Amino acid sequence: MYNALEIAKYFITLASPEEEDLMTNLKLQKLLYYAQGFHLAIFGEPLFSEKIEAWQYGPVVPEIYQTYKQYKSQQLPQPDDFNLEQYDGETQDLLNEVYEVYGQYTAPTLMRFTHQEPPWKETPLNEEISHSLMKAYFTTQLVKDLYAKDEG
Repeated sequence: MYNALEIAKYFITLASPEEEDLMTNLKLQKLLYYAQGFHLAIFGEPLFSEKIEAWQYGPVVPEIYQTYKQYKSQQLPQPDDFNLEQYDGETQDLLNEVYEVYGQYTAPTLMRFTHQEPPWKETPLNEEISHSLMKAYFTTQLVKDLYAKDEG
């Protein structure tokens, strides 16, 4: 299992600010939520141990929010201690896929998505979003994706 900061750094390195692909704290929070959810659905266990809470603007990993809050809505800096070799192939594949699907959206768009999804909607504000809620929801998303690929 990784810690949320390791996963956050991975996502930050995938952003391409020169192509208007900005990684803000808000966007990062949503990507962490999607990565955790899909990891629970596919592998049956969490990707990282830190909890995700239902905040006003969607799912948030409080420790990561605190780490990057001074940047407000600005581009997050590239980590200087990033080492791709610390991530196994399965994890890289999952994170790359999450970024490919969700990284194309702006932070406000990702926030709107999460506000329509059961894990955030069914969790009281500022409470932890349970792994069981996330796993149940993201498992349904995997099934939809498989059907969409079959029909395509």
